[in-house]
Amino acid sequence: MEALKSGSDVLFILLGGIMVLAMHAGFAFLELGTVRRKSQVNALVKILTDFSVSTIAYFFVGYSVAYGVNFFAGAETLAAKNGFELTKFFFLLTFAAAIPAIVSGGIAERARFYPQLAATFLIVGFIYPFFEGIAWNQAFGVQAWLKATYGAEFHDFAGSVVVHAMGGWIALPAVLLLGARYGRYTKEGRISAHPPSSIPFLALGAWILTVGWFGFNVMSAQTIDKISGLVAMNSLMAMVGGTLVALVAGKNDPGFVHNGPLAGLVAVCAGSDLMHPIGALLVGGVAGGLFVGMFTLTQNRWKIDDVLGVWPLHGLCGAWGGIAAGIFGSRALGGLGGVALMPQLLMTGLAIVVALLGSGIVYGLLKSVFGLRLDQEQEYNGADLSIHKISATAERESNW
Repeated sequence: MEALKSGSDVLFILLGGIMVLAMHAGFAFLELGTVRRKSQVNALVKILTDFSVSTIAYFFVGYSVAYGVNFFAGAETLAAKNGFELTKFFFLLTFAAAIPAIVSGGIAERARFYPQLAATFLIVGFIYPFFEGIAWNQAFGVQAWLKATYGAEFHDFAGSVVVHAMGGWIALPAVLLLGARYGRYTKEGRISAHPPSSIPFLALGAWILTVGWFGFNVMSAQTIDKISGLVAMNSLMAMVGGTLVALVAGKNDPGFVHNGPLAGLVAVCAGSDLMHPIGALLVGGVAGGLFVGMFTLTQNRWKIDDVLGVWPLHGLCGAWGGIAAGIFGSRALGGLGGVALMPQLLMTGLAIVVALLGSGIVYGLLKSVFGLRLDQEQEYNGADLSIHKISATAERESNW
């Protein structure tokens, strides 16, 4: 029976890892569809290579930082319990690799390729696992202090704060240090639209992310005996709430409609195992409206060229989700309880501080030493031709 249990757990978490791995295709196509045609190849290459660098960083450094576990042992040791620890690493790696995938969307079309890969290694190796260890592995006694002081630990079931808020707030300094794409804003105050290159590809990316998210959330139980249909239902309701509010608030704009479900899902991660489905619907709806409002504000009022809106989508909606878990997870609002608002507020704030400081140091150093962005001519020609020497669709064929 023990072998059957461990084998079932391995299969369960492996399927979750595969579903979240598939979400990286969603990141790629969401970015490909949102950027201009001359940057489509770069979007695809970045997500795949960022994932590969993330794997190396997390395997050799980050997983040890977060959990104190390393893989410098014989294969016989690693294969114990059907290799559960290995599949657990794979699952958590797909979360860690979401951080550079999130950042990629914010800095699209003007970032240099190799400095960003260096940033990916440092973020996934050190910054992200530092906070991950605090939130999910009792590091530095922060969770114990919160429980002793407020009667409950910080609760983030599937990473609203640990993954999404961290990713969005890490992206913000990178976006600001890079500056806007050339021609996006004029000195006279005019704004050039830079419309998406492909709404169908944008929508495909959103759909892949949405489907994969049910592995992201449900499989966060990590063992099959802890699986909960409540997580699946709450994910569904938050997705629907985000979509419908974004549809109305975004005035039928397909970019907003397809980011709406993502906003809802980002927000529900933290409390998806605690909330009542109606609470999840409200949390998702608020997130959909928050994304539309803040994306418009950052792009048009503050003139921050966050191409995919990753700071509003992941940074702000993730922070909202962390706080919302402390509100809608309470028994008074139909939740299962076991949460308190103050730990949610304090740890969400700590995540933002760690993300901003870590990202500011990493991207500040890389900018001063190597430079972060393409020169004006390279950006004009597009990241595809400048970095990869090929465009997504050849404009001419050779006739030998």
